[in-house]
Order: sequence, then C-alpha cells, then structure tokens
Amino acid sequence: MKKEPNIIIAGGKTGGHLFPGIAVAQSLGRILEQTGHNANILFVGTNAPFETQTLEKYGYPHKAIFSKPIKGSNPLYKAFSMSIILISLIQSMIIMKSFKPDFVLGIGGFSSFAVVLAAWLFRIPTAIQEQNAFPGLTNRLLSKFTGTIFTSFKETKGFANNPKVNYVGNPVRKTDYVKSYDNLNLKHFNPDKFTFLVTGGSQGAKSINTAFMDALELMANTDKFNIIHQTGINDEAKILQRYSRLKINATVKAFFHNMPQLQIIADLVVTRAGAGTISELCLRGLPGILVPFPHAADDHQTFNAKALEEQGAAVMIKDKDLTGQSLKKRIEDLLKNKERLDHMSQMLKQLALPDADEKIANHILETKGILETKDIKG
Repeated sequence: MKKEPNIIIAGGKTGGHLFPGIAVAQSLGRILEQTGHNANILFVGTNAPFETQTLEKYGYPHKAIFSKPIKGSNPLYKAFSMSIILISLIQSMIIMKSFKPDFVLGIGGFSSFAVVLAAWLFRIPTAIQEQNAFPGLTNRLLSKFTGTIFTSFKETKGFANNPKVNYVGNPVRKTDYVKSYDNLNLKHFNPDKFTFLVTGGSQGAKSINTAFMDALELMANTDKFNIIHQTGINDEAKILQRYSRLKINATVKAFFHNMPQLQIIADLVVTRAGAGTISELCLRGLPGILVPFPHAADDHQTFNAKALEEQGAAVMIKDKDLTGQSLKKRIEDLLKNKERLDHMSQMLKQLALPDADEKIANHILETKGILETKDIKG
C-alpha cells in the first residue's frame, strides 16, 4: 500500500446518480479496511437538500459547485449556460488543487461535467459510471475525455464497440440479504401479512401515489396487507390523510433512508423503472409493477421496464395507462398467482450483477497502484 488515496466522486442530485456513488464509496472502504488503510473520499455535486442530507447521513464529506443543465436553443440561454460551465470549471480546478485527488469518478448529473473535465485537464485518472441504457448528455460529452466508461447495461446506446467501455452492472448499496424487522420502526407491521412497498423514487411520483390509493379504495380486505409508502415531500401530507380516511394502517414517509432493508422484507413493489431501481430489484429478487417515468431522457425507463417484462421478471404499466382500476387488476392478478411471483423473483436474481461496486472500486485503486493483491489480509 503506497498511501491513503484521495478520491473524488462527482455528480448526484437524484438517488439514481447518488446511490451508485455511495455504493462505490462503501466498497472502497471495505476493500481498504482489509489492508488497515482508509480512503479520503470527497463527493462533489450540488447543494440540493436531498444530496447534502443523504451524504451527511452516510458520513461522507461534500462540496457543492455552481452548475445548471444546458437546455433550450435560445442563444442567450446557451451563452448563460456556457458562463455557468466556466464558473463550475474554475471551482472544480480549485478543488483539484486543494484536495489533490488520485482518481475522479463521475456518476452522472450535470454537476459531474466540470469536475471530470478539470481532472482531465490536470491529467488525473478518471472514469464515468453510466446507470442507464441511454446515456445522459453529461456522460455522452465526458465519454470523449474519460479513461474508462462503466456501464450498467450490456448494450448502451452510443457506446457500442467503444474500447473504454467496461460492462459491470449498476453499483447497489449493500445490506444483509436476510429478512429482518429489527430497527425498522414499522407502524403496526405484521410479518405474516403480504407486504407492499410503494415508491416513486427519491423525488416521489404523484401518478403512482394517486393510483395506488385509488386501487386501495377499490379493494376489499385491505387489512390483510402491510403497506410501506414513500411519497416524496410534495405528497406526504395528502397521502397520510387518505390512509386515515380509509382507516388503513400504513407506514408513510416522504423518504426512507433504509430502502435496501425495506426491499428485503417486501413481497411486491410498485415503483418507477430507473436503472438504480432495476438493479436493486434484481439483487433482492423483489417482484415489481413498474411504471416508467414518461419524461425520462430518451424514454430510457420504458426500455428498462420492457427488458425485465420480456424476461418474465416484472410487470409494466405505462404512466398514461396507470389508474386505480388498472393497478388494482395487476395487483390482484399477482396476488392470486404465487407461482408467478416466485418465477419473477427467480428471473430477477438471474439478471443481477451484484459486484459492480467492487469492480469499480478495485479499478480505482489499481489505476494508481494503490492496492496490490499482497496487501489484502486473509
């Protein structure tokens, strides 16, 4: 071991970008712990409350830079966007000079662009991690500069035959893969009942929240269910009121920080189809009713959901077709067919790539010769 490495993980804002970066950071810590060393890990991104609060909870230091997405064709707005990029690039170069990273990993989101570009200018080794089958604009641009492109899908649009590509899957936060109800603080939770997990991702999804509550109103014997419902901040109060009116005991929060544990105890999830969600469902073997976000870039969530549905690993409902009645029908069809739920779970586990975080972490450490095989104890 040469030294304790300084590593920057750049990007974030949403869970789809941020959680893979946290998974890699955790893996770096586990690998280096075997050698008796630590990594100095710094996240660089935005000052969005979700990003800052999540990283604080996980115990990782964070710096925010000024960055905005480039949108629209108006020449004045484009000029303004370019000035923002210049500001964020200068901020990123200052961070490079002070933190002196040995490696920079971009995890997507517009805040990662200037950071990875600054590292490239300083000749610091870089890689980007693309979660989706259709790369975002930031990673499409950075693919020209970075040394390595880690992909989550075997076929990633625009990266075919690119020698930089390393297909490893999507990094997922690790937890014990056994059902445990300890320390989950689940209100009136009965482990013998069928457990629903409802979530629209870190930002919530109004269409999923509304359709699921409408479906419950149409269903009988709802007292036979456990329900864990992540609403997003905007719908929390409204959904709590609806559960109260329906006299249904459910655990409802704007956001759950222990989502991996909740996925393990759930029997069925109703959720969006982002790449991070898909990877977590595969790893846990958790059957899902997938409702792709209709405004995702290049409609990549529909592609994700279709890929699982065609394998018999999930059920898809398009957002425009999502109603209380359509969701009720899909739920009841699955509840009547335990064999299908079991088959979905088996297919998901076959599609899982559980060691993406370790592969990326090892690549980072080996790039600078920081970690050698002889350094690992046991």
